[in-house]
Amino acid sequence: MADHTAFQPDNPDEDYLAINRKLWNDKTNSHTSSEFYDMPSFLEGKSSLKEVELNLLGDVRGKNILHLQCHFGQDSLSLARMGAKVTGVDLSDAAILFAQQLAQDLALDAEFICSDVYNTPEELNGQFDMVFISYGTIGWLPDLDRWAAVIHRCLKPQGKLVFVEFHPMVWAFDYEFSKIAYSYFNVETIVETTEGTYADRNADIKNKSVSWNHPLSDVFKTLLNNNLQISSFEEFDYSPYNCFLNTVQDGPDKYRIKGLEGKIPMLYAITAIKS
Repeated sequence: MADHTAFQPDNPDEDYLAINRKLWNDKTNSHTSSEFYDMPSFLEGKSSLKEVELNLLGDVRGKNILHLQCHFGQDSLSLARMGAKVTGVDLSDAAILFAQQLAQDLALDAEFICSDVYNTPEELNGQFDMVFISYGTIGWLPDLDRWAAVIHRCLKPQGKLVFVEFHPMVWAFDYEFSKIAYSYFNVETIVETTEGTYADRNADIKNKSVSWNHPLSDVFKTLLNNNLQISSFEEFDYSPYNCFLNTVQDGPDKYRIKGLEGKIPMLYAITAIKS
């Protein structure tokens, strides 16, 4: 359940970061032990990466990859298992602490840094062959132009962005997918109080969150304006994660909204090259 209220902080930049950091710290403490993230299988060697991003990433052996908004590091470490040298960045200090310990325990070549996305360039040395961003990321950022500028700054010339994200059409619905509740366009700051988490609906968590919906036009515009040339774009009518309400499963890692199967986009993927 979620309550939608107006957001009028005295210092928006400071307040949304503090609110969302607490949110994701609490989520991390629940997620690391959840069936959703299945840590036992991951520790035994199972990759957390999905088919969509694997097809776009290709052979990452020897690649230096920056993973923005990496949560507690499963995808970052899956890339490291594939032979990449990975740096993961996330706002949540609880997530980063867990990721650092996980990398040490698994003896994988990955570094993890706690930082707001916008401050990432100040926290790093050098540039990367690839920037990887996936699933539930840009909705936590108010300004996509600053986001795209960070990607451009962090990529080497001819470096590649691989970006997989839930479709903004999904975020326009209410939680039950019974009606359109929010604008498809970024016309408001969305503040909600939520209970539980997508990985565990019954988790004893109650937090405020601050987010924004970003239409595809804003994503494309900001990437292009920051000299990132789009090399591929695809939309999908399913989610590879069972993280929404009222879903039906149609094959491995394919979840659609009951009654809307094949009717709405749920995911999109973009690759871009720094020019």
